[in-house]
Amino acid sequence: MSGTGARRIRVRVEGLVQGVGFRPFVCGLAGAYGVSGFVGNDPGGVFIEAEGEPATLDAFTAGLTGQAPPLALVERVSVEPAEPVGESGFRIVASRQGEFPDGALVSPDAGTCAACLSELRDPGDRRHRYPFANCTDCGPRFTIVTGVPYDRCATTMADFEMCAGCAREYGDPGDRRFHAQPVCCPACGPALRALGADGRPAAGDPVEVAARWLEAGRIVAIKGLGGYHLAVLAADGSAVAALRARKRRESRPFAVLAPDAAAAGTLVHLDPAAELLLTGARRPIVLAPRRRDAPVADLVAPGARDLGVMLPYTPLHHLLADRLAAPYVLTSGNLTDEPIAYRDEEALRRLAGLADGFLMHDRRIEAPADDSLVRVFRGRELVVRRSRGYAPAPIGVPWPFPRPVLACGAQLKNTFCVARGNQAFLSQHIGDLESYETLRSFAEGVEHFCRIFGVRPAVVAHDLHPEYLSTAYARDREGVDLIGVQHHHAHIASCLAEHGHGGPVIGVAFDGLGLGEDGTLWGGELLVADLVSFRRAGHLEAVPMPGGAAAVRQPWRMAAAWLDRIHGDALPGLPVAERHREQWPVVVRMARAGLNSPLTSSAGRLFDAVAAIAGVRDVIGHEGQAAAELEARVDPGERGAYPARLIEGEPLVIAAGDLVGAAAEDVAAGVDAGRIAARFHRGLAAAVVRAVRVLGEGTGLRTVALSGGVFQNAVLLEAVLCGLERERFTVLVHSRVPPGDGGIALGQAVVAAANDRR
Repeated sequence: MSGTGARRIRVRVEGLVQGVGFRPFVCGLAGAYGVSGFVGNDPGGVFIEAEGEPATLDAFTAGLTGQAPPLALVERVSVEPAEPVGESGFRIVASRQGEFPDGALVSPDAGTCAACLSELRDPGDRRHRYPFANCTDCGPRFTIVTGVPYDRCATTMADFEMCAGCAREYGDPGDRRFHAQPVCCPACGPALRALGADGRPAAGDPVEVAARWLEAGRIVAIKGLGGYHLAVLAADGSAVAALRARKRRESRPFAVLAPDAAAAGTLVHLDPAAELLLTGARRPIVLAPRRRDAPVADLVAPGARDLGVMLPYTPLHHLLADRLAAPYVLTSGNLTDEPIAYRDEEALRRLAGLADGFLMHDRRIEAPADDSLVRVFRGRELVVRRSRGYAPAPIGVPWPFPRPVLACGAQLKNTFCVARGNQAFLSQHIGDLESYETLRSFAEGVEHFCRIFGVRPAVVAHDLHPEYLSTAYARDREGVDLIGVQHHHAHIASCLAEHGHGGPVIGVAFDGLGLGEDGTLWGGELLVADLVSFRRAGHLEAVPMPGGAAAVRQPWRMAAAWLDRIHGDALPGLPVAERHREQWPVVVRMARAGLNSPLTSSAGRLFDAVAAIAGVRDVIGHEGQAAAELEARVDPGERGAYPARLIEGEPLVIAAGDLVGAAAEDVAAGVDAGRIAARFHRGLAAAVVRAVRVLGEGTGLRTVALSGGVFQNAVLLEAVLCGLERERFTVLVHSRVPPGDGGIALGQAVVAAANDRR
C-alpha cells in the first residue's frame, strides 16, 4: 500500500519469460517484499506495475533477474516511473493483445520435474499415474503453443476446460501450478488410449497394454511431446531387426531410453558432465561410450562406439519405463528420410505398416519436435541436433538485425532461422529436404515461427546451391530481398555468432559437400572470414567424385578416384580394388574423363576413401556412416601420424593424397584398421594445424573458428584443437549450435544481416 515515501514504477521484462512460471514468481516476489500492483503477459514479454518504498522497489526489480524461475531467461528489464495510486495487494491481470516490435519468447518443452514425478508415484495423490501431470517448472510449452501471449487459450490445451480442482490450483498464488497454462488432471485433461494395428481400441490400461506388446516383441508407436516414436525393447534383437526392416533404417543407430540415471550407467560410461545433461530439464539424447556388457541388442547401434541414451521426459515415458524396468528403443515415428509424424490421423496412416500398436492421447501437437542429440566435449555440451528442449530458445547476438530475416538453411539436417532485434530463433530439427512431406513440414514451421515471433521477413537468406529445396523456397518468396550465402561461409559465421565474435578469423570448415563459388563441390575449406565476406585461403586437395551422388553412397568409389590419382595404372593390389574388381575400371575411366565426376575438396569424402581402403566401410546406409565408423575404429594407443605436404600458393592446398597413399601402404603391409584410422586422424589434424599456422603468419590473425559436420568427430576435433592451442591460437568451437548443417541457418542469418547493415 502507498505510504508517504512510496513510489510506483512500470516495469517491462523481456526474454524467455512466458510459459516458465514468471508471473506467479513475480506475485510471490511482490508478496515477499510487500509490493502492491499487478503483472501480465503481452506479445512483448511481461509487464508489471509495482508500488512501494524506493528501497523495496529496488530490491524487487533486482530480484526479477537474480531470483528468476529455473526455466526463465531474462534478457532485459526496463523501468520507468509512474504515478502512485495507493492500491493494495498484488495480482495477475489479463494478457494484452496487440503488436509489439520485438514480440515475446516461447519456452522450450521441459522434462517432468521432481515434484510432479513424486505425485505421479503417490497412490494418495489425485494425479497418481496421470500421464499428463505438469506445473510451472515442467511440461509442454513450444509444442502446444498456437500464438502469443502465452495463455491457455493460445495453446492446444484450450481444448480442455479446467475442473474446479485445477482451477483452484491455477488461481492460488501459493500453488506451484499458479498460472501453469497446461494444468490438468484425470478429471479434466487429456486421456490415453491404446489402439491395435487395425485402429481398434485395445481393452485395459493403455500403459499396461503397451508394456505387454513390447514384452511380446511388438513395435509400438508412442505419442510424445513433439510427435510419435517407435519403441521396442532394447535387448530384443528380433524386435530391433524388425524395426529396422520396417522403418527402412538399415544401420543408423537408435537411441535407448533408460528408466533412470543408474540404469543409463549400465549402458554407457557417464562422466559428471554427461550425467548432468542426461538428467537436466531439457532431457536430450546423450552420446556416450557404450559399455561392453550393455544389455542392448547389437543391432541397436551397429558399428558404433557410442550409444545414444536418454531418460524419460514425460509422465507417460516414466510410467512405461517403471512398468518395463528395462531400457527400450525410442526412435522417431517415420520412415527414413520422412519428417516425424505428429498428427493423429496422419500417424495412423503413415505408421500403419510400421507399428503393431499405438499408445496415443488426445492433446494436439501444434509444432513437431524430434529429440535433441548432444555429446560432451572437454566437459562441455556439444549439440549435434538441436530440437526438443532447446528450440525455440533464442540465440542472442551483439549485432542488430536491421530488418527481419528468414534464413532457409541447408538441404540436409535442415533447420531454418528467423531473426529480429538482437535475437535469432533457430528452428527445431526439420530433417533432410528430400521429400514433399519434409518440405511441407519446413514450410509449415516457417509460417509458425513467423507468427509466434511476430516476424515478417524482409530479407531471406539461402544457400548458393540452385537445386536445394530450401533455395527454391527462398526464391519463391515475394516482396523480399534475397541474399545467397556460400555454404562454408555460413558454417564459420554460425560459429562466430555463437561466440558473439565479428571476425575476421581463420575459419576451418570441414563437411560433406557444399557448392563453392567456382562451381566445384567444396568441403575441406580454410577461409579468412568475417560476417560480411570471406576469402578461400586454402583447401584440401580436390579429386573427382565418380558418379556424383553415387560416390556418397559408395565410399569405395572415392577410394578408386584417390588411388588412381596417386598410382594410375600402377595400382598395387589392394583388398578394396579386389572387392570391386568388376566395376573398378569403369569408375576409374569415369573419374579420368570427368564424366559425372565433379571435383570436390570434401573432407567427408576423404574420410570415406580412407574408410574403404582400410576395410571399414565400402557402402553406406546413412550419411556420414563410413566416417563415423572410421572414428570408432581409432586405436587410442597409436601415436603415429601420416605426413601430408602443404602446396604453397593462393589458395594453399593440403595434399590429402599423401594421407590416402600412406593408408594404402599400411593396408598393403598388413597394418590393422585401428592403427590406420588413428594415423589418418592425427595426420589430417597436423596438416590442418600447419596450414592454419601459415595463414596466421600471412594474415596476422590469431583466432580460428572450427565448423562443419566433420568437427562432430571428437577425435579429430581434439587433435586439431590441441595442435592450435600449442601454436597459441584462440580457437572457437561450437557448443550450443550444431557444427553440422543443423546450425547453418544461423550463419546465413547473421551474414545476411551484416550485409544488410552495409
